[in-house]
Amino acid sequence: MHFDVYGDTLCAVVTAAALASTGNYIHLRLPNGVVAENLTLGACPYKEPGLADLLTEQLKNKRLCIGSADGLPEDNVHVVFVAVSPNAFDGVERLMEELAALPPRRWLLINQSTFPVGSTANLEALFFSHLPDDSSASLSAVSLPDLLQEGAALQSFMRPTNLILGCDDSEAEQDIREILSPFNRRREGMRLMRPSEAEFTKLAINGMLATRLSFMNDMANLADVLHVDIENVRLGMGADPRIGDAYLYPGCGFGGLSFSRDVMSLAHTQKDAGVHSALLDQVLKINERQKEVLFRKLWKHYKTDLKGKKIALWGAAFKPGTGRIENAPSLTLIDALLAQGAEVYVHDPMALPALSERYKNYAAVSVSDDAYDILHDADALILVTEWKEYWAPDFDRLKASMRSPLILDGRNIYQPEYVRQKGFDYYGVGRG
Repeated sequence: MHFDVYGDTLCAVVTAAALASTGNYIHLRLPNGVVAENLTLGACPYKEPGLADLLTEQLKNKRLCIGSADGLPEDNVHVVFVAVSPNAFDGVERLMEELAALPPRRWLLINQSTFPVGSTANLEALFFSHLPDDSSASLSAVSLPDLLQEGAALQSFMRPTNLILGCDDSEAEQDIREILSPFNRRREGMRLMRPSEAEFTKLAINGMLATRLSFMNDMANLADVLHVDIENVRLGMGADPRIGDAYLYPGCGFGGLSFSRDVMSLAHTQKDAGVHSALLDQVLKINERQKEVLFRKLWKHYKTDLKGKKIALWGAAFKPGTGRIENAPSLTLIDALLAQGAEVYVHDPMALPALSERYKNYAAVSVSDDAYDILHDADALILVTEWKEYWAPDFDRLKASMRSPLILDGRNIYQPEYVRQKGFDYYGVGRG
């Protein structure tokens, strides 16, 4: 089959590559920008496991081709995926007008973008409003929310644990099931609902996950005051089947462009609907405060004087498995350290290019691709992102390299007693 995929989001690129890998012919239509420039040069714009190799293979086999978002589907295309950023809704509206002007055919619009609730139905109505009176064209618009997990995006698409389909057209539903059948063979994982319900579900999922994270961070801060270990509390909570252990890990705050934006979008949806709820506002405020928790511990340890201190950071990406730093806790921490006159040295397996670009005009920020190199004469090591290569460090080597053996563990991956026995001062999040 031949499909067009509009957008330069991670979802758009993954969707195009994955669909091409199952024998389809995909035209990925990109707006001007960095993603389009990279793909045109044959480079993968997103640091996701397996994605670069898959893109290279599909481009080589000519099942995937790159084009401009200004282009329109060819005559043999009737299925269009739209996976654009939330601020690109105007462009999709123009696309609906342009599709209505093409020679008549039955269109299937698959909206993967995170737009306000009701947008999929609005796009369908817009298409019909621009059809000539005598046209035989039709369009079914469905919502297939982007549920990809950054750092495992390709796996999330090709082996999904949960598929949500917003569709009220039986023929369109049958088409979607056929298109996604290569990725949905192990078990029936598709939940069918109306398009607006699917759009709302996507926002509600991320709202719930963010709420759990912020709740645990609040509990971790209380655990610090009560001198109890939040890790034992977490295990006790997670053992209760009514709660479970997912997203109960306290830390130094969550980040990520899509995740944070979805939570804010849900909060705005509540406000616009006249539903007065302070919960999500508090979730976001707690998270922003939590991004400062490691700085506050360090600032207190050094009695408010961080000027000239050399601080090493392990991890800059907002989560392991990605090179993206949007809304990452590391940015809040680095900015606070710079404001206090500290020197910051950073290692991250994937995010150093993005970090270097952001701080290219700051002489006090240095990066290295050697995790131990940045520890020479360091006054503290702060773990921000829990990459697997940080889980079992050579503590003797750390201590020998550092000026002051101090570790601040923003993800609670180390055992406090063990680290202290190795001669370090140790601070976790909610570990008494």
